[in-house]
Amino acid sequence: MRPFNDHDVIDADGFRSNVGIILINEHGRVFWGRRVGQDAWQFPQGGIRSDETPEMAMFRELREEVGLGPDDVEIIGCTRDWLFYRLPKYLIRWGSSPLCIGQKQIWYVLRLMADESVVRLDCADKPEFDAWRWVHYWRPAREVVAFKRSVYRRALRELAPLVPFKI
Repeated sequence: MRPFNDHDVIDADGFRSNVGIILINEHGRVFWGRRVGQDAWQFPQGGIRSDETPEMAMFRELREEVGLGPDDVEIIGCTRDWLFYRLPKYLIRWGSSPLCIGQKQIWYVLRLMADESVVRLDCADKPEFDAWRWVHYWRPAREVVAFKRSVYRRALRELAPLVPFKI
């Protein structure tokens, strides 16, 4: 997990505002990225800055983490409300102010409209991912780090009816 910065928005309850991105290809498979230097896989996600809407943050994170822009994707939909998860105690930075105890996320499901060859993992100063692959829609809910599983299940379940492919 990267350090928090001045742009991060942490609410009064200690939850950092964040977006999650489910990128789906024409076969109904989803983008699954391996975190740099780890054997940990996740969807693209990132914080919402104080001067951004969730959609603006989603497009910024999509560019930084996956190298895609608005012309490369179509927004299929997003969650109706925030989905929350708490950080395990060992990940909480107890000396930080404001204290962040977890994340609240708006999740987007996007259809890749461009060729997958345009995906780039090196568009940020510090890339998030060092590898990626397409996986079955429900697989991430079983494989993501344990403390994120319930939020992944909720996001995938809520957005599944919007997906125009057999999943």
